[in-house]
Amino acid sequence: MKPTRIIDAHHHIWRKQDVPWLADEPKPRIFGPYEDIRRDYLASEFMEDIASWNVEKSVYVQCNWHPDRAVDETRWVQQVADTVGFPHGIVAFVDLTRPDVDEKLDAHGAFANLRGIRQQIHWHSNPHWAYVTQPNLFDNPAWQDGLRRVAERGLVFDLQIFPSQMRSICKVVELFPSMQFILNHAGMPEDRSSEGWKLWQDGMKHLAQQENVFVKFSGLNTFEHKCSAELMRPIVQVSLEHFGAKRCMYGSNFPIEKLWTSYKNYVGDLIEAIGEVRQEELDSIFYGTASSVYTL
Repeated sequence: MKPTRIIDAHHHIWRKQDVPWLADEPKPRIFGPYEDIRRDYLASEFMEDIASWNVEKSVYVQCNWHPDRAVDETRWVQQVADTVGFPHGIVAFVDLTRPDVDEKLDAHGAFANLRGIRQQIHWHSNPHWAYVTQPNLFDNPAWQDGLRRVAERGLVFDLQIFPSQMRSICKVVELFPSMQFILNHAGMPEDRSSEGWKLWQDGMKHLAQQENVFVKFSGLNTFEHKCSAELMRPIVQVSLEHFGAKRCMYGSNFPIEKLWTSYKNYVGDLIEAIGEVRQEELDSIFYGTASSVYTL
């Protein structure tokens, strides 16, 4: 079976000059050496990449312009969307701890394709993998107040955390039952040892009890730096077991995944990893869930 239609719910486009981590000297990243993507990756190339599959819509996820220029990022992506028709949704950046969070959210909200917010709060004992300096930034009352402002505007929140943070974040998710949270990269299971795998599975089980949490099948090869159905299968199968197809969605994470695979092969490997499911379940993963959650 193949999906009849596809929404790519997690991808990037960029101009190198606007993204500090691309324009500066390369530093260690969770996805390894990245010289091949330290260049412009524009919508025209993305649309060439997706041509091998019936990708009808897409969601752009912020790629860390300077925080002071986050609204400029949204403005540029909206201009791209207005010109070429992609992307159809935008997930923008706001620092939820800042006192001007309302002002920033309203500025992003001026653009038609805004659908959600992402502030990367993933912390790890390996400093090259941590994006914040404390493991539980989400316990900060100021951060939670900022998240409340996001919820009040009917926006979703793209949640990027490591397995060690999963059980703790559940307490925060419970405070926002009407808000939809999308777990980026299936919770980034970086440790495939028996202990690490158990930690991730336990976290996924607890997150699944929060009915407003959804899983995004993006970046599943981030820590292996190669793409295969065999590597993705256990992540996908556990996610489907706990969340079900209607709470899982597809995202390519391109052009990051382009470091080790093609778009055609990535989708094919993910379909193989999903295995034998009903057509309606496959269509939920590749289209229906994202269409509903991101209101596309």
